This record gives sequence, C-alpha cells and structure tokens, in this order.
Amino acid sequence: MNVFSMAWRNVWRNSQRSLIGIAAMALALWAELVYSGMMNGILVDMSGDVTEMDIGDVQIFTKGWASRPALRETVDDRALLPKLEAAGLPATARLQAGGLAASGEQSAGVALIGLDPAQDAKALSIYTAVAEGAWLDPADPKGVVVGRGLARTLGLKLGSELVVLSQGADGSMANDLYKVRGILMNVASGTDRGSVFMNSSAFRDLMTLPEGAHRIVVRVPPGRQLDEVRAQVEGIAQGYAVQDWRKLNPFMAQMLDAAKVQIKVVYFVLYIAVAILVLNAMLMAIFERIREFGVLKAIGYGPVRVFAMMVLEGLLQAVVATGVGVVFAAPAAWYLATYGVDVGALAGVSMMGMTLPPIWHGVYTADALSTPIIMLFTIVFAAALYPALKAALIRPVEAMHHL
Repeated sequence: MNVFSMAWRNVWRNSQRSLIGIAAMALALWAELVYSGMMNGILVDMSGDVTEMDIGDVQIFTKGWASRPALRETVDDRALLPKLEAAGLPATARLQAGGLAASGEQSAGVALIGLDPAQDAKALSIYTAVAEGAWLDPADPKGVVVGRGLARTLGLKLGSELVVLSQGADGSMANDLYKVRGILMNVASGTDRGSVFMNSSAFRDLMTLPEGAHRIVVRVPPGRQLDEVRAQVEGIAQGYAVQDWRKLNPFMAQMLDAAKVQIKVVYFVLYIAVAILVLNAMLMAIFERIREFGVLKAIGYGPVRVFAMMVLEGLLQAVVATGVGVVFAAPAAWYLATYGVDVGALAGVSMMGMTLPPIWHGVYTADALSTPIIMLFTIVFAAALYPALKAALIRPVEAMHHL
C-alpha cells in the first residue's frame, strides 16, 4: 500500500477525532473567507470614496502646486487631455480655488471646483453621488452642487441661493450668486463639508481664468497597474509634477496597508487555535500507534516514508475541510457580494477622510479567496511537522515493546 493510501486510511481510523479536526478547520476557513471578503469590500468602498469621487489614481499639476495651490498655476489641459485619451487613459481636468460661501446669515469657507460634466464623467463617478436634485448641467451655468455637510451648515435646500466670494486670477474681487441644483450624499469628509461644484465655464467667469486647469485627474484602466500608468503619465506630462493617490493621500494609503496587515493577523490568530488542535490530535494518534510505527519500520518503512505519511494525514484533513468550508462559505459570500449588509447608524461615519458606505458589500477577489486557503494549508503543514518528525524517529525495537 502506498503512502497516500495509508494516510487516507489512517485519517478515518479514528473518525470522531478526525471529524472534530476537520470541522474546526472548516469553521475557521468559513469565517476567514467571509471576513476576508467583507474587509476587502469595506476597503474598496472607502478607498473608492476618495479615488473615484475626487483624487483619481494619478494627478498632473504644476510643480509645487500640491503643497501651495495657486490660482495662476495651471497645466495645459487642452494639450494633455487628447494625449491621455489617445493612450487609453480616462482623464478629466479640474479647476480649484478657495472662497467664502454664504446663505442667509450663515457662511463657511469652501473649495470651489470647476469641471466639464461630460468629460468628468469619463474618469470620476461623483456625478452618481447626488442624493437630492441633479448633477451639473452646462445649460444651467448658475446651478451648483454642494456637499451634504455644507448644505447642513448653511441651511441649503434645492433651489436655495448661494453667494460665493473669492479673489480672481487678476486680483479683482470675485463674487456671484448661484442656485443649488443638487446636494450630494455622504462622500469623502472634505468634499462633504466644504465643496461647491460648478461648471468650468462658470468657474472661469467667476475667477477670470480663461484657460488652463489646476489639476488633471487620471484613472487606471482595468487590467493595468498603478505604477505602470504613473510612469506612462510621466512620459506624457513631461515638465509637470505627476503623483499617484498613495502620495496624494498618504494617510489613506497607510490605513489601507495597515488594514491588510490586520486581516492577516486575524488569519494567523484564528489558525493558531486550529494548529493547536491539529498538533494535539496528531500527537494522540502517534501515542496510540507507537507499536504500529515500530512494525512499519521493521518491515522496511524508512523515516522519510513515515514522516511523509504523517504530514499527508494532516494535509488530507485540510483538503476535506477546505471543500466543506468553501461549500458553506459560497452562499454567504454570494449574499454579501450581491445584497451586502445595511450598516444603519454607522453609514456616513468618516475615518481618515473616508466615509463608511450605507450598504457594506463583500468583495471576493482571487486574493481574498486564496489567502485564507493557502494560510490554512501552511499552518496545518507546520503543525504536522513535529508529530511527523517524532513518528519518523521512533526506534522499531522500543516501539514494539511499548505497552
């Protein structure tokens, strides 16, 4: 009988003990698969809240503008946008300035953001985040869209008049009256509390800025890598500063990296408990089968074959547990990916500039599904090494005299 057949037979010699180990591994794997997808989903939703709504994946601006924004410091969007589109990179130009917004007796500092609605929709999805009213329309140059937090601060409703005060690029006083045509849902906290979106033509008229853009936002197409796209954009936008979202928002990047490490720590802690169970079960099996190992060695089974047989016993249990865990995790994963979980009162809570979505969906990527399985087999293999080594080093004469 070969090593594999013997290992499989030995797994079921004490079926009760084996089933307990398999059940523990399957339960741990089920929990890790569901947890991994849910954590991956919240990270995707929260990072997308920033990258898809505002900063994109890569940005182009003049050198030094990111640290000290200046109204006159612009990039040539008319030359760059066609080049980026020709390279297959979705991009949009954004105009940006600071100002004061007032309605009635209330006022607040705001970020004025000018954009072309049609071009912007090719790269960013802020237009989908309108909770009340409608998004910008070039046919309504005086219509603006504001964040929910700003609307609450200034007491704005659909149709409310909004006075905007600032300083134009030529040094003149910039002021005009606008009407609120849309209010955003909960998005990134900075956008939520202080952003006023307007058509680029209205922004240029207000700020006397006839040409140029303050930043060009570029997205990474599906199937492309961030570093690769950033390098490509650097080649297109020579002479300008090019930064990816990790540089533009280092706090978010650090938080996402820390969350990924936290997920793996949870894997490790839970699987350590499984490893202890596997280790205990295999040591018990060795104690019960000492005479058997002695006979096997006496008839020609070398230490390597005994070692391999014991390791295989642990891995075969992991294989069965993986099948059971995946079967039971699949319906939960499908439900969470399709319908998600309503987080209720937690919706809109801001963390490091990112906002929790109202519906928490699971996102089950190849990495989110494969990592728990790989870690399970790694932990089981590690837990089986000591018992397998102990069995391999048993001396036949002593084993056959064991009571």
